[in-house]
Amino acid sequence: MSVSVAVHDPAHDPEPDGWAVFREAARLHAPWDYGLLGVESRHALHPTALAVATVRGRIAAAMTATVVRGPAGVTLLEVHNPWVSGFPGWAFADGFGPRSRVRLLRRMERRLCRFAGLSCVGLLYRYVPADGLPLVSGFGRLVREAMGTSVLDNRFPTVEDWISSLARSRRHSIRGQVRRVDRDPDLVVRFGAARDDLDGEELAALVNRHRARLGRPKFDSRAPVSGEYLHALVRRDDVLTLTYHDRTGRLLAFADLLDHPAVPLYQHWAALSREEGGRQHLYFDSYARLMGHVVATRREGLSAGRGRLELKQSLGLATRPLWVAAVPRPVAR
Repeated sequence: MSVSVAVHDPAHDPEPDGWAVFREAARLHAPWDYGLLGVESRHALHPTALAVATVRGRIAAAMTATVVRGPAGVTLLEVHNPWVSGFPGWAFADGFGPRSRVRLLRRMERRLCRFAGLSCVGLLYRYVPADGLPLVSGFGRLVREAMGTSVLDNRFPTVEDWISSLARSRRHSIRGQVRRVDRDPDLVVRFGAARDDLDGEELAALVNRHRARLGRPKFDSRAPVSGEYLHALVRRDDVLTLTYHDRTGRLLAFADLLDHPAVPLYQHWAALSREEGGRQHLYFDSYARLMGHVVATRREGLSAGRGRLELKQSLGLATRPLWVAAVPRPVAR
């Protein structure tokens, strides 16, 4: 198998030939769109690099990495898509078995390290699922279990069936919260795709205030999300956005759902605090509305990413284990 690997800088380089076809065939979430990768990279503290492996002129695999420039000029490649929590930072075309996938991944590792320069100390794979461990394990590679991700298996004919499956206290609280939201005359709720009525700067300001209030996670190399990024994201047909406004038009909270043929991802949630005039109960209401889409479209499940795992378990989401894998530069040669 003859493999050719090229590394692209989405912030400046043109889109690789065949990328849109590959992304659709590999069923990748919206943030893998090349244009969105470029927007994210231009606003990031650390740029994004996209490695693309081709076999017989067609894209066979891809890997996205954040090029983190650390102290003393040391560079680390974080293999992940920054805004797709809980999913690995690689993808493969159909027709490649386990041995071929390992070979493709190793070729992309080496090419990314050369791209990052002599200061590169290696790669750190984030969000490695159980079935991805054979791809990143081996001599000289350090693999450790990390925080898991929340996933709900959709076995429900209706949203009410999902609510009924929850513990008594939680299902009673969700029903009550949904009723309160529906009956609130001062609350305007909208949920749909391609939301061209929303302003990305307003969304970003709310997200970044919300994230700052919760505190920055350890080892998070991401910059605050940009208004340009969210402005483009919520206008896509494969992204659904749920908003809560008051009657004056003030944005109180929003959530976005990265739609997917199998497992949509609940990506962002942000809300005003009570001190800022925000409302209680909207977070749980958002799950009921997003689950409405998952159930109605017969998706296999819903992913809600990492963090707040115990709370998400009360909503019926199970924690699936994830691992991190460190690959020193000499091992990746």
